[in-house]
Amino acid sequence: MPTYEYQCSQCGHAFEEFQSITAQPIKKCPSCGKNKVQRLIGCGAGLIFKGSGFYETDYRSENYKKAAKSEKESGDSSKKDSSKKKSNNSKKSEGKKSE
Repeated sequence: MPTYEYQCSQCGHAFEEFQSITAQPIKKCPSCGKNKVQRLIGCGAGLIFKGSGFYETDYRSENYKKAAKSEKESGDSSKKDSSKKKSNNSKKSEGKKSE
């Protein structure tokens, strides 16, 4: 539900009202009680979209998704290989120090 801005043309009182989109505009001023209130054109607020289908990555092709997955998997395996090499090197160096 949006927040609407109103101003009374009689007394100049400005206020905001949280209303449903389908609600009728307010006519009566809460300050002076006259029926001289007008809805102002506001700057609005940012929209928040929730759920799937609102991001660029949701519309990627199947080929792109497959390529990204295989790239990620190959990157993960190379990291595992390099970590094994490091651990083996550290074991060798520890063994030489104790001898």
